[in-house]
Amino acid sequence: QEQLVESGGGLVRPGGSLRLSCAASGFTLDRYSIGWFRQAPGKEREGVSCIGGYDSSTDFADSVKGRFTISRDNAKNTVYLQMNNLKPEDTAVYYCAADRFRDFCSFYLYEYDTWGQGTQVTVSS
Repeated sequence: QEQLVESGGGLVRPGGSLRLSCAASGFTLDRYSIGWFRQAPGKEREGVSCIGGYDSSTDFADSVKGRFTISRDNAKNTVYLQMNNLKPEDTAVYYCAADRFRDFCSFYLYEYDTWGQGTQVTVSS
């Protein structure tokens, strides 16, 4: 069964850090574009960061540039989202998703065919 599992969420104070993991089973991540998305209560799901399958090029939403980084560890079949200097507005459920058909990543939800179940990130003092 092909699936993605996110982990690493939790409660953190403003200015703190978290590292989210997106682990794949049933398929290998190294050739696929992987995106991180988030959804806050009452808001639409939005793209946060992504890494391309062809050359691991990366992209970030303006709201997280300079604070978040994305990376992949092919040996562990895992993609990470390192989140630093977290703000209350980063509070959301974070999802990772795989696009197995395109070489370069995007923030278009419809381009992603496999989704994880999400992990809660809460930034609060």
